[in-house]
Amino acid sequence: MVETGERILVVGPSWVGDMVMAQSLFKTLKGRDPQARIGVVAPAWSQPILERMDEVDEVAGLEVGHGEFGWAPRRRLAASLRGRFDRAIVLPRSWKSALVPFLARIPRRTGFLGEQRYALLNDRRRLDKAVLDQTVKRFVALGLTAEEAATGDFAIPRPALRRDDVNLTALRERLGLSERPAIAMMPGAEYGPAKQWPLAYFRTLAETLVDDGYEVRVLGGPKDAGAGETIAAGLGHVHNLCGQTRLADAVDLLADCRQAVTNDSGLMHVAAAAGTRVQAVYGSSSPAYTPPLTDNAEVHYLALDCSPCFERNCPLGHTNCLKQLSPARVLAAIRAEG
Repeated sequence: MVETGERILVVGPSWVGDMVMAQSLFKTLKGRDPQARIGVVAPAWSQPILERMDEVDEVAGLEVGHGEFGWAPRRRLAASLRGRFDRAIVLPRSWKSALVPFLARIPRRTGFLGEQRYALLNDRRRLDKAVLDQTVKRFVALGLTAEEAATGDFAIPRPALRRDDVNLTALRERLGLSERPAIAMMPGAEYGPAKQWPLAYFRTLAETLVDDGYEVRVLGGPKDAGAGETIAAGLGHVHNLCGQTRLADAVDLLADCRQAVTNDSGLMHVAAAAGTRVQAVYGSSSPAYTPPLTDNAEVHYLALDCSPCFERNCPLGHTNCLKQLSPARVLAAIRAEG
């Protein structure tokens, strides 16, 4: 008889960076039960990232727009999952995120209390933000017993996304990339301008890096194309790739880069998980709360009296937490690594 492990359904988060950090939970679950089968309920955009995680056995796509309730799609998905899982772990704290495991009648449903979802969960945890002071800790804690999680003193496995060398070779040819050593730049931050280092600083840095013999790859989504053009316009060896690549392509392009200069964004976490050295710029957010999960990173954070405010736009109107962080500082950190 073939021995099989526990069947665990994880309701994943809705942001790129959070989905990468969720891999720390998946690694924890597999570390405890190597035979466990892990399924992840996730939006369609995240499937390419989840496919690069060795711990994920199945992706259950949920086609619901951001902010939509999506009662019918949730019911359909729940029906397709019924009888297939022993336990569910719900990472988001919203009411609607706990619906699919409840409707699928999964026997044990674990999550933090919030948004009046008491009846939807039967392994209910209280979130102590002082103990679980990082997003990734909160994710991993839900894979532990309540007693283990209560201490806050537990291992956090590092995310590691698998690289596809065949895809990388095709990308290098299609995008006309050179043989120069590459530095990535990610100027976007979906959350808002208070997390975005000035584009003029990215451009100044790009100019110097080209003079130093590097190729610069500006990565981001279609919304970042204008920012990428501001950085790349008229500069040789600077490629504006915003909107030209899939999320899985970003994994391979970043893994191929020597370093990445990035705001606190989803692609920052992708770069860290791809094994790239990260130069992480923090403004309104805190590196203590959402750090790059790697030892191969340098954090640039001024810790002004008004930081972190966690606002989308600077409440004081000056964004000094970013403007006072000079390109020269980041350049020195890049050069120190060679």
